[in-house]
Amino acid sequence: MIKIASFTVTVLLCTSLTAAPVLLNGAGATFPYPIYSKWFDEYHRLHPEIQINYQSIGSGGGIRQLLEGTVDFGASDAPMTDQQLSQAKTMVLHFPTVLGAVVAAYNIPGVTQEINFTGEALVGIFMGKITKWNDPELKNANPNVNLPDKGIVVVHCRRARRQPFDISASWPLRFDHFGRRAW
Repeated sequence: MIKIASFTVTVLLCTSLTAAPVLLNGAGATFPYPIYSKWFDEYHRLHPEIQINYQSIGSGGGIRQLLEGTVDFGASDAPMTDQQLSQAKTMVLHFPTVLGAVVAAYNIPGVTQEINFTGEALVGIFMGKITKWNDPELKNANPNVNLPDKGIVVVHCRRARRQPFDISASWPLRFDHFGRRAW
């Protein structure tokens, strides 16, 4: 009896010391992919027995694969809805990992000073109501800047899909529906 017990302990110790490699699969948002890639590579370097595979296929794809059970974790720009959570086969935990900002950048030939934008001015520009740099809203926010009588050209990234938490992609929708104080 003593020999069997010591053999069992030895087998258990050897098994735990030579554990099989762990592979975690995830999918989802494209925005955090660069930092995730760095984090997962660094973690694997420190823990070679653990490999994390992440496919940046978009938030919707990550949610879909998480709900289908084909990945261990998903990443999304926004939390899952109550309806999506009700479809989950296992408990889903939400926690933020990466934050990013949406910024308005500008280039006005001949103007070297920094330009201030009010919320109303940004909304007006993106809604197409402010079309010239010397609009009174912009002039009032920049009294010491000689703003030219030139048209504003709005350039933005047009994605194939709209992200619910990407304010720049849905600004017109938010302001048409909610008015001036959408957030």
